[in-house]
Amino acid sequence: MSCSQPLVDAFQRRISYLRLSVTDRCDLRCTYCMPEAMQFLPKKDVLSLEELHKLSLAMIERGITKIRLTGGEPLVRRDVIDLIRALGRKIGDGLDELTLTTNGTRLEEFAEDLFAAGIRRINVSLDTMDSALFEQLSRRDRLVQVLRGIAAAQAAGLKVKLNTVALKGLNEEEIPFLVEWAHARGADMTLIEIMPLGEIEGERSDHYLPLPAVRDRLEQRWTLTDIADSTGGPARYVRVEETGGRLGFITPLTNNFCASCNRIRITATGQLYACLGGAEMVDLRAALRSDTPDARLAEALDEAMRIKPEKHHFRIEQGSGPAQPRHMSVTGG
Repeated sequence: MSCSQPLVDAFQRRISYLRLSVTDRCDLRCTYCMPEAMQFLPKKDVLSLEELHKLSLAMIERGITKIRLTGGEPLVRRDVIDLIRALGRKIGDGLDELTLTTNGTRLEEFAEDLFAAGIRRINVSLDTMDSALFEQLSRRDRLVQVLRGIAAAQAAGLKVKLNTVALKGLNEEEIPFLVEWAHARGADMTLIEIMPLGEIEGERSDHYLPLPAVRDRLEQRWTLTDIADSTGGPARYVRVEETGGRLGFITPLTNNFCASCNRIRITATGQLYACLGGAEMVDLRAALRSDTPDARLAEALDEAMRIKPEKHHFRIEQGSGPAQPRHMSVTGG
């Protein structure tokens, strides 16, 4: 099969969106994401920046038009801006968009470099504006740092979207305020149901908040109008008429979004996961480091398309454990 043939899975879905993790490391320890004593990958197992670049070029050759850099926290990776600049040069030459998901702690330092490299839109994870709750959730006192980062990103010309995990008994009462805060600053916002990936301390089910219930509560306050907008990911969007802003809902548990899935994820070690919630995987690192990397990579990508499942099977209930043992920071957000 030609190495330039577009990526199409067994369900005839065209795969055009790559979420590429550049590191599993993070400078926060969000309680729903990882344990405090997280064991990170040995550096020798992680792809070099050169390997990540080569892999990205191969993916663009196969029809990937959007790349989102993820982690862990991508901006903690040493010299990651060099990779971002190199990929930015492909915008308009096979790549339509290069973007980034970040926790915001290092945005103040990197915002201008990101814009100069060609990034125009970023996602920032922000679950609360309450400093005590932020420290409780992330196990780090970094809220002021994150807010400065968001301001710096917008000042640099980056369009910011806030990602908020809806957590029962923690930030659920704050959600309307977060929406108003984001929209007042011209930022979109997306609410996300907690995802059962990786072992953590405690039970995720204790804080699982179904987003249809959240929407019902928001509709008692505001007029929400469904809109057909898409940013390439799984969010379904509404317009909040009273604020004029856009609000997304990502519902992996109550209403899975798999029918139109156009995404694959590659870990920082080069493992391609065909589904966030599945174990189906091909090893791109082995292909890259083989004697015939181009041929082996083409074969691996063809195999990934054969094994990509129709949908994930997330569930969350007391004692059910994670859907997959790997943490979100390993797969890439």
